[in-house]
Amino acid sequence: MKHTLMLALWLAVFSPTAVQAAPATTTDPAQAEAQEKVVYHINDASVARTAMRNIENHLNASPGVRIVVVTHGKGIDFLLNDAKDEKGAFEPQVAGLKDRGVTFDVCRNTLKGRKLDDSAVILEAQVVPSGVAEIGRLQAREGYVYLKP
Repeated sequence: MKHTLMLALWLAVFSPTAVQAAPATTTDPAQAEAQEKVVYHINDASVARTAMRNIENHLNASPGVRIVVVTHGKGIDFLLNDAKDEKGAFEPQVAGLKDRGVTFDVCRNTLKGRKLDDSAVILEAQVVPSGVAEIGRLQAREGYVYLKP
C-alpha cells in the first residue's frame, strides 16, 4: 500500500500530464499587427503631405495598425474645409486614409483660439477638446506609440 501511494504521488508530480504548460505567447503576425497603435502628432500643416505619405507606408507595412492623427496649432490647417496646397486639396487624401481606418483629431482649443466652430473642420475629421491632452491620453491610457513626422 505504501509503495502504491508513493508511485501515485510520483506520477502526480512528475508525469507529463501533471506539468502545466506556460501560457503561449502571441507569435501570429496578424495578431501582433492588430495590437500596434500609433498616434501621429501634427502641429504644423507644412508636414501634412509627408505625414500622410508616412501613414500610407505604415499601413502598407502593418495592415492591422491602428493610427490616430492628432492636430493642434498650425497643424489643423489641412483638416479645415477647402484646405489645399500646391498639390491640390487635402480632403481626398485624408478621406482615403480614413477609409483605411485612420482617425483624424482636431483640437477644439485651437479652433476656439481662431474663433472657428466645429463646422470649419472637414467631415473626415473629428474634434477633440484638446490636442495635447488627447496625445497624452492615447499614450498613457491606451498604449499608443508617439510619432512626430
